[in-house]
Amino acid sequence: MSDDPTPAGAESDGDDATDRERETTADSAENEVGDGDDVGDESTTDATESGADRGGNESPTASRDVELPEDVPEDVAEYERFTKMDRADYDRVNEFLRDRTYITAREWAIARLCADFRTETGVEMTKIGENLPRLVPFMTDTYTPQAVNQARASFEEKVTKAGATFLYGAMSGFYTAEELDETMYEVTEIAKFLLEVEGVDLSVEEELEAEDEISRVMREVREASAEVRGEEVKCPECGHVHEAE
Repeated sequence: MSDDPTPAGAESDGDDATDRERETTADSAENEVGDGDDVGDESTTDATESGADRGGNESPTASRDVELPEDVPEDVAEYERFTKMDRADYDRVNEFLRDRTYITAREWAIARLCADFRTETGVEMTKIGENLPRLVPFMTDTYTPQAVNQARASFEEKVTKAGATFLYGAMSGFYTAEELDETMYEVTEIAKFLLEVEGVDLSVEEELEAEDEISRVMREVREASAEVRGEEVKCPECGHVHEAE
């Protein structure tokens, strides 16, 4: 597997080296989660982690005894969100996510399905669970509605904790503005790759616009948190940052 991009704040050989790493970030990600040989067994991977996800949540058990229904709902038959991963192996997807995020492949897939199969009355968890192998190529077992709900709840909990961790790091003053920009670039590349795998096509203009907007927001977060900490003050006239007395 390819090495991960250089972490924010780490020493590098110069701007050229950093640019080369940035250009290869998405390619490295695609190679790692690329087509597998045979589809793996997702329940086996979860079992090897002592029956629990990161964060201490029990992993729900797949329903091996439930047969796939013969009559496939129209929206299930037409679902094409994960078609780019038709030959992907669960273990490789799971390893890629665990190396870069707090979520598992199971949580990622089911969270996306819960968003796509939401109706006015709620999420169609029975439909998702019964048709899971049809909807997501790297998932090989059906799930009960309870297991679907638990995976979604685990995803939401981890997103909240990861968000709190990141914002604390951004607001704490541990990083310079340049280091925050580098970190945002790295995490944005991974997020964009996952969206592309799901079938979202982003134009170059849309990607650049999103990156600029994220950088702008993060600068505002850093400036506001610095004022709250009283560590530095930005001159409203010239924009120069002074150390607080």
